[in-house]
Amino acid sequence: MSFSDQSRKTIIEPFRIKTVEPIAQTTRQQREGFLTDACYNPFRLRGGQVTIDLLTDSGTGAMSAAQWAAVMLGDETYAGSESFYDLERVVQGITGMKFIIPTHQGRSSEHILLEAMNTAGHVVLANSHFDTTKANVEYLKGTPIDLVIAEAHQPNNVHPFKGNMDLDKLESHLKELGDHVALIIMTITNNTVGGQPVSLSNLQAVSALAKRFNKPLILDAARFAENAWLIKQREDGQQHRSVRAIVRDMFDLADGFTMSSKKDGLVNIGGLLCVNDEALADRCKSLMILTEGFPTYGGLAGRDLAALAVGLEEVLDDAYLEYRIASVAYLHKALTSIGFPLINPSGGHAVYVDAKALYPHIPPTQYPGVVLTNELYLAGGIRGVEIGTLMFGHPHPETGVDCPAAMELVRLTIPRRTYTQSHMDYVAEVMADVWGNRHQAKGLQITWQGPILRAFTAKLAPVGSMSSV
Repeated sequence: MSFSDQSRKTIIEPFRIKTVEPIAQTTRQQREGFLTDACYNPFRLRGGQVTIDLLTDSGTGAMSAAQWAAVMLGDETYAGSESFYDLERVVQGITGMKFIIPTHQGRSSEHILLEAMNTAGHVVLANSHFDTTKANVEYLKGTPIDLVIAEAHQPNNVHPFKGNMDLDKLESHLKELGDHVALIIMTITNNTVGGQPVSLSNLQAVSALAKRFNKPLILDAARFAENAWLIKQREDGQQHRSVRAIVRDMFDLADGFTMSSKKDGLVNIGGLLCVNDEALADRCKSLMILTEGFPTYGGLAGRDLAALAVGLEEVLDDAYLEYRIASVAYLHKALTSIGFPLINPSGGHAVYVDAKALYPHIPPTQYPGVVLTNELYLAGGIRGVEIGTLMFGHPHPETGVDCPAAMELVRLTIPRRTYTQSHMDYVAEVMADVWGNRHQAKGLQITWQGPILRAFTAKLAPVGSMSSV
């Protein structure tokens, strides 16, 4: 069912709220203290200090009554859990993949697959690696290369599929690097460049090149259903097709996929690693036993497997996907009306603010994206996440000064089935205050950082302050 079929302007939440939990309501003075204690990094804030949490959509959504019912029926058998076989049947039915391996989350799937595929000393080509994918490639001594189309780095360009791979660059790299290329990854939707979708035609072309050069094609499929819905809405010749059929086409073009099931699996924990090659599956299972657990539970309880089996079916519902994408578009439109520079068009799971354009007086080496997340938290207790130089930059080997990321973005990520329209209206009101004070914002400096994925744990302080660790 699609609510738009009823000729109404308002696309309502296709569910009723059955259980609620309180959220924190704090004063600005309190938030100033919380942020100072967190060393100006929103990742370090406690959940009870946040009013509206738009840090991520990973595991932060609400499960349905059917999923909670499945939790009670979960089989907790260590080896051969019946809940695994239920999940296997669902995943094979949706994706067509032969070998289904559960893990406790997406980055575990990435690590196991990349190690099993022996990426050490090799190159991994992608439309865009997200932070954990990039970190896993580098940790395993591989080299990640992003080949997204040029339009992806043009915020005001309304290209409908800015997540696409640049096919000419892909072919050129495959020709030049030859045996040095270990695999090709397509991230759907493309999180790094604004939650932008990949077209089915682009995926078909990438698959053809992968076959021509005999390279495995792996999907980072965390948001596969959102990508399919956007294909249905935006790609010529796809409007009459079901989301389920488009999803199957996407997976049929790949040799395997990793998934953080905490996104389009609609669960609070879980991941998947699925491949068609039996020898590769055996290598992955051997590595998984070492770190995750037996291959039929993969670090998850049986109840988690059961909830995921239900969630993967629920996410393909047209009414849900229409509401989901409309929620993102609603906030995107509200922030556009205020004047915020955004990534256009709106994408699948989040609204992305161009912090570099918002704060032209703050250089990338002073982390304008993190500045915006701090200003947003101070103004209204809202937590977002920087996708810029703190997350993707790296110190120059000679000067030690950060090499800036391609863009300085702040992602306002909408958890699934969690917030209502009034919550988004509140976000827009707070953002209007941030807009009004944009000229007074000041840069930040790092006082401490970890060697891997520093954005999660780094400590910062206002530029010019004497703050230290």
